[in-house]
Amino acid sequence: MNNIALLHEMFTLQQKLNDETNGLEWEKGYNKHGRIINWKRCIYMEAAELIDSFNWKHWKDINIDPDWDNVIIELVDIWHFVMSLGLEEYKCNKIGDIDILVEHVYDSRYFDEFCNDVEVPDNSDAMTIINTIEHILIDTLQNQEFYKILDDFMIISLQCGLNFDVLYKFYVGKNILNKFRQDNGYKEGTYQKVWNGVEDNVVMTEMLEKDALGPDALYTALDKAYKAL
Repeated sequence: MNNIALLHEMFTLQQKLNDETNGLEWEKGYNKHGRIINWKRCIYMEAAELIDSFNWKHWKDINIDPDWDNVIIELVDIWHFVMSLGLEEYKCNKIGDIDILVEHVYDSRYFDEFCNDVEVPDNSDAMTIINTIEHILIDTLQNQEFYKILDDFMIISLQCGLNFDVLYKFYVGKNILNKFRQDNGYKEGTYQKVWNGVEDNVVMTEMLEKDALGPDALYTALDKAYKAL
């Protein structure tokens, strides 16, 4: 598939996940249990977790390197919420359907650069990257429009060594993991997130790095591993 088709697949998967998790018409700002949905709050809370992947504390563990593996996981989490924000805004403001949204993202300011190979970041880049992450915190808190937040996300990703190909691979993986969590009691609080001392995010990442698993095969592999706990 070309990049616009891959984009379309991700937005379609996100719409399906939101419909199943939150109920139909979640775009109106409430889930099926009447709880408020605030995608911008989701983004800035995940962005704060992203900052914690870096050694920003001047009083503690000052020689520890950034956790670059977790940086990618946190960025993929943010991408879920950026897409959800776009889906909500396009439907509620009657801008267009998923096809139109995908075309606009494809034509956005940084998308071409985002599809190129990127350099692996250096540990010395950490403080600069943190400053960039803070831009998305500010823009969500100031209620900036979707495209400003989309640009922020792509700039941060490029600085962190994440491009479109890697995002697609791990987004599909995390999307399936999120569905697996929901199917196994995540919302009810009965889901076991740590598997034999390892968080499920890490288990999923290792599965993807070991084999080229499609969505169905990944779900099956997760199910097999979870039942073996």
